[in-house]
Amino acid sequence: MEHKRSQAIYEEAVKYIPGGVNSPVRAFKSVGIDPIFIDRAHGSHIWDVDGNEYIDFICSWGPLILGHSNERITEGISEMIAKGTSYGVPTQIEVEMAKLIVEAYKGVDQVRMVNSGTEATMSALRVARGYTGRNKILKFEGCYHGHSDALLVKSGSGTITYGVPTSPGVPADVVKHTLVTPYNDIEALEEIFKTQGEEIAAVIVEPIGGNMGVVPAKKDFLLALREITKKYGTVLIFDEVITGFRIAYGSSREYFDIEPDMVCFGKIIGGGLPVGAYAGRKEIMDMVSPVGPVYQAGTLSGNPLAMYIGKKQLEVLRDNPQIYKELEEKAIYLETGIKAHLKELGLNYHVARAGSLVCLFFTDQVVRNYQDAMTCDIERFNKYFKALLEEGVLIGPAQFEAMFLSTAHTKEDLDKALEAMGKALRIAHQ
Repeated sequence: MEHKRSQAIYEEAVKYIPGGVNSPVRAFKSVGIDPIFIDRAHGSHIWDVDGNEYIDFICSWGPLILGHSNERITEGISEMIAKGTSYGVPTQIEVEMAKLIVEAYKGVDQVRMVNSGTEATMSALRVARGYTGRNKILKFEGCYHGHSDALLVKSGSGTITYGVPTSPGVPADVVKHTLVTPYNDIEALEEIFKTQGEEIAAVIVEPIGGNMGVVPAKKDFLLALREITKKYGTVLIFDEVITGFRIAYGSSREYFDIEPDMVCFGKIIGGGLPVGAYAGRKEIMDMVSPVGPVYQAGTLSGNPLAMYIGKKQLEVLRDNPQIYKELEEKAIYLETGIKAHLKELGLNYHVARAGSLVCLFFTDQVVRNYQDAMTCDIERFNKYFKALLEEGVLIGPAQFEAMFLSTAHTKEDLDKALEAMGKALRIAHQ
């Protein structure tokens, strides 16, 4: 494939945009090549500015569960735009959207719309701190919750550690209240609560780690987390920016049958438009201004265009519950095909799947946490990614990203992708 136009645009982009992109993963830096620039997309396919066509397994990092430009959700958007793009005062569709979310997610009573997943997690933590009167928060190593200062931390040496900044520009004083412990480790969880439980305002967790590949939490880990947070009066927050309305219509709450105190959503509730939300029990959400003292605001929160697209997408998912079974069947087909290639090549790599999320880890280790994920052979993955791209298959340009399935992916798409994956695996191991 030729990428001359993408290359030319990239050379201009780096003059005006840091790194030429508006989010680091788009730079393709981790796989050692320059990014492709996209012209259009439809269904399960995406085309770059050079006219190259790809089967898309990024799906805008998950929200396009019905595929690109699905007419069931885009119909009527022109009429909405003609009415106005933003008002700065309330609209009925915000109420309808909030009601949909509350009805879908058992255990939450109220929702506040924001503009991104980062805003959702940042705001949820502020509310949890206000509700409990405590300062410390606990997150898990390898779980990504957006780029707010308090959550841009990693663990140091040892099992339990105070957070240290992952990014320059994040003051140590900001993250000194952030605790980090290993994912899926009940013993470490119990130890940190034994020593500091009375000080922890909230625990935030991805029920399925989606930024270290696809790493589902063990059910007993989530049960222990629910039990210990109740014991200490700590707010349990599920970060469902990736899993929300994708893993099930009731999200991870339904998938694991475990009820958090609060939940955060991202781009899927806007059908790919900029949006986020946090929700919780009424007694917690009553802390939020203008009812309570915890301030959080946003001019574009509940933007009517995002609410319109998001509402239509959620209604399609609600009214067609078989979608989730069909998506899982597609994901199982893909997972099985990848495993067949690995067996043929004598490779024992770990293939993880949860619902319609799939990840091929370039390691023999079963990946249960961040440390397991770090055993992957990144050099071989990078070769695999480049070979797949040349074969017209687009996956996330990093080992630690999921492949996302949509209703638009056909058996023909999956068969073509699997053939390409077989070729790419061979190239990666030459």
